Amino acid sequence: MILPTPELRTARLRLRPFADADAAPLYALHNNAHVLRYWDSPPWTEPDRAQRFLGTCRRIEEEGTGARVAVERVSDGAFIGWCGLTGWNPDFRSASLGYVFDASAWGHGYATETAHAVLRWAFDSLDLNRVQAETDTRNVASARVLEKLGFVREGTLREDCVVNGDVSDSWVFGLLRREWNPTATPMADRAECGNG
Repeated sequence: MILPTPELRTARLRLRPFADADAAPLYALHNNAHVLRYWDSPPWTEPDRAQRFLGTCRRIEEEGTGARVAVERVSDGAFIGWCGLTGWNPDFRSASLGYVFDASAWGHGYATETAHAVLRWAFDSLDLNRVQAETDTRNVASARVLEKLGFVREGTLREDCVVNGDVSDSWVFGLLRREWNPTATPMADRAECGNG
């Protein structure tokens, strides 16, 4: 079953399916060690990784297991990051949320605004009961984004990631349909960080 990637708009952002033209800004985003310092894999060092990522986006759409959207600022059309739901299981009515934003976009509420729009679409379209997210325990700003969206910290995965020899723990967050507030207006938080 195909799960069409949505086109969504917020007051400041356009969320859309990825295009081949996104390969260069996507590579620049994932090549930035500062942006990916809390990510579960090292920065990309080969530009073809962007093409593989775009291929994965198409594959999860065709398989009906998820959707990832590119995020553009409406004011200037700049690509500032991406957000996605993966691992959609219609039997369990669950999926996982993830996002990465360029450092220049941090502190403006974009991650919260984007994830809120994606969650609204997902709860409305996919009949979800639960969304899960994980973030490195050092990434307090990303944890705050999830909490603003209504996620509850459910536990810690101890030493679950080893990236370039650096061992780290992750917090697991969950958001249930009965806790989701679709009418809540996401507000900017100056501490917001761009990956989760």
